Amino acid sequence: MTLTLTDHPDMFAKAGRSKQKIAPRARQDQTRGRILLTISAFLLVYGVIAGRLVMLGTSDPAAAAARGSAASAIATARPDIVDRNGEILATDIKTASLFAEPNKIVDPDEATELITSVLPDLDAGQLRKKLSTQAGFVWIKREITPTQQAQIHDLGIPGVGFLTENKRFYPGGPAAAHIVGLVNVDNQGIAGIERAIDERGLGDLHQAGFAMKASGQEPVRLSIDLRVQHILRDELVGAMQKYQALAAMGVIVNAKTGEVVALASLPDFNPNDPVDANKPDRLNRLTAGSYELGSVFKSFTFAMALESGKVKMTDSFDARAPLHIGRFTIHDSHSLGRVLSVPEIFQYSSNIGTARMALTLGATLQQQYLKQFGLATKLKTDLPEVAMPQLPKRWSDVTTMTVAFGHGIAITPMQAAMGDVALVNGGHLLSPTFFPRTQEQAFADSTIMVSKKTSDEMRWLFRFNAVNGSGRHADVPGYVIGGKTGTAEKIVNGRYVNGHYLNSFLASFPMDDPQYVLLVSVDDPKPEKPNLPALAAWNAAFVAGNVIRRSAALLGVQPRSENESHPDAMLVSY
Repeated sequence: MTLTLTDHPDMFAKAGRSKQKIAPRARQDQTRGRILLTISAFLLVYGVIAGRLVMLGTSDPAAAAARGSAASAIATARPDIVDRNGEILATDIKTASLFAEPNKIVDPDEATELITSVLPDLDAGQLRKKLSTQAGFVWIKREITPTQQAQIHDLGIPGVGFLTENKRFYPGGPAAAHIVGLVNVDNQGIAGIERAIDERGLGDLHQAGFAMKASGQEPVRLSIDLRVQHILRDELVGAMQKYQALAAMGVIVNAKTGEVVALASLPDFNPNDPVDANKPDRLNRLTAGSYELGSVFKSFTFAMALESGKVKMTDSFDARAPLHIGRFTIHDSHSLGRVLSVPEIFQYSSNIGTARMALTLGATLQQQYLKQFGLATKLKTDLPEVAMPQLPKRWSDVTTMTVAFGHGIAITPMQAAMGDVALVNGGHLLSPTFFPRTQEQAFADSTIMVSKKTSDEMRWLFRFNAVNGSGRHADVPGYVIGGKTGTAEKIVNGRYVNGHYLNSFLASFPMDDPQYVLLVSVDDPKPEKPNLPALAAWNAAFVAGNVIRRSAALLGVQPRSENESHPDAMLVSY
C-alpha cells in the first residue's frame, strides 16, 4: 500500500500542532539559562576587578614599585664587552639579593636583629620600619655575598627570601675603568661605554622586554687592546710615583682610523667597587676635563701658519727681545737672543717666535682655523663624558699671541690628540672611536683639516724636535718618534702659579709613515732629582718613550735598524 500525504492529512497536521505547543517553553528555558550564565560571568569578572582594586588600594605603593623594579632587575642582562682581541672587559655574573615580605613577618624586631647580625652595615631603625609595614615586597639589600646568603638562610626568618640577579663584573678591575664605565645596581649603564651601549638602544630594548638574557646577545667589541692598555696605565702609575704627581693621563690613537687603542686617566676607580667613582679627581681627564696645554698647542699654530701660506718653512722671525704689548710681556724660557728660523722656533719652543707667527696669521684666520681643527667645538666621540673647550671671550692681539702658545685657551687632551692625528696622517680630521673601524670608513667620515703638504711639513718638524729639541728624551731607537712637549703653568684661583705645571708630550710614530699618536700628561710633577728641572722634557717625554718602547711591537710597529733604512732621511728636506 502506498501512503500519500493526501490519504491521512490530519496525521501530519496533529503532529505539527503538538510541536508548536512545546517549542516556546524550551526557548524560554534556554533564554533564561543564557541570561543567568551571562550575569554570572559579569559578576565573576567584576568581582575579580573589584578584589584587585581593593588589594592595590590597601597595598603600599612603594611595595608595588619595588616589585616592578625587582622584576626588571632580575630580567635585565647585558652583553659582554671585549677588547679588539676578544679579551673580556665586562661580563654578567649571577648574585643573590635579599628581600622581605613584611606582611608575612611575625616579629619585625626579631627579624631586624637577626638580619643586622649578618649585615651590620644596614641601618637597623630603617630596616625595622620597613619590616613593620604590611607591604608585600621590599628589598633589604642587593648583591650580597654567598657567605652572607648562607648565614641569613640558616637563620630561617619567615618572610625573608633571596632573588638571583645579574651583576656586572669587570675582570680587569680599574685597568680600563674610564673606557668601559660602570652600571648601577639595576645593571643599567651610567658611565663610559656601558652608558653608550644603553643610549644606542639596549636601554630601549630592555624597557620593551627584549634582550633579557645575556646568552642571546652578541659581545660588544671595542677597539681597545688590553695588553697596550695595561702598559699605558702601568707607566702612568709609575710616573705618578716617580714624579710625586697629582695625576697622570694618556691615550694612544690609531692615526689611520681614529680608533682609540688605549686610554687611562689617573687616579681612577675600580668599577667592581665604585665607591670612589664620583670623587672630583676621578673624572676622565682625557675627555671630561679641559686644560691649557701650553706649548703642545704650538703644533696647531705652526700648522695654521703654514696652511695659510702666510708663513713658510724657510721664513725667520725676530726673537732677540721680549714682546711688550700693553701691560703684558711675552718672553722665552731659554732665550737665544737672535732671529730664529721656523724650524728653530719649533725646536726651542720659542714663545716670542710663535707669537709673531700668530700675528702674521691674524686673529680672524686663527679663529677660523680653530674651528676647522675641531678645537673650538665639543668633541664628538662614543664616550658620554665630554667637556666643552674654553675659549677667550674677547680676541685682542694679546689673545692671538697667547693662544698661539697654548695660554688662554683650554681644550680636552683628546682634542689635542685628534688634532695631531690629522697633522700626521695627511690632513684627515677624524672623530675618535672606541669601536673597530677601517681606514676607508674613517676617511669617508673625515674632514680635511690641512693639506698633505702641511701635514708633511708638520711631520718633519715633529721628527726634527725629537732628534734636536725637547723631544729627545722620548726618542726610542728604531721607532722614528716625533713630537712636541708642553709645560703649562697651572691656574689656581684664576692666576697662573709658578712652579706648578701640567706637562705633556704629544708624539707620533714612526714619523715617515705615522701609525699611532700618543699623548701623555703629568699633573704637577716634582723634579726626579734635586738638580733636575720639572719640565715636560724631563718627565712626560720619558714616560711617552717608555710606553712606545713597550707597546710598539704589540701594535705591529717593528723597530728598524740603521741598515734597513735611514729613518731620518726626511730631515734633509730643509
